[in-house]
Amino acid sequence: MTQLDPQDRRLLSLLQQDAKRPTQELAEAAGMSTSPAWRRIRRLEKAGVIDRVVALLNPKKLGLNTRAYVHVSLIDHTEPTIRAFDDFVAHEDQIVECCSITGADDYLLKVIATDPEALEHFLMRKVLGLGIVRSSTTHFVLRQKKHATALPLDLG
Repeated sequence: MTQLDPQDRRLLSLLQQDAKRPTQELAEAAGMSTSPAWRRIRRLEKAGVIDRVVALLNPKKLGLNTRAYVHVSLIDHTEPTIRAFDDFVAHEDQIVECCSITGADDYLLKVIATDPEALEHFLMRKVLGLGIVRSSTTHFVLRQKKHATALPLDLG
């Protein structure tokens, strides 16, 4: 784990709000001069604390109006089955998040689609069509109450 001082935390917090801000603005908001702020940001990038910088898109503006969480249980836990499922997940853009979980199911998928019918088609033809899924349970998202990409920096 990388040790962060208060200035690192402030810069990271500002970057999580808007990574397109010029370094000079970030430095001023963090109470620093530009050069030290720039060096800190580069150090945090090299340390892997800043993993990547991306654009966050609005799914509704792109016609992606249906989201669901899908619990998946595999038919077995052999290496070929797990590898096949992991490979499938890695190559399916509609799966925007996948976690291996504890409990009765093996995986939790966050899936996005244009509408419920498209989601059903994806689940029936692609996920269940793999032939390695024992069962799945789908929970449609009715309304998203919170969506955050910023990580809490003051835990611990």
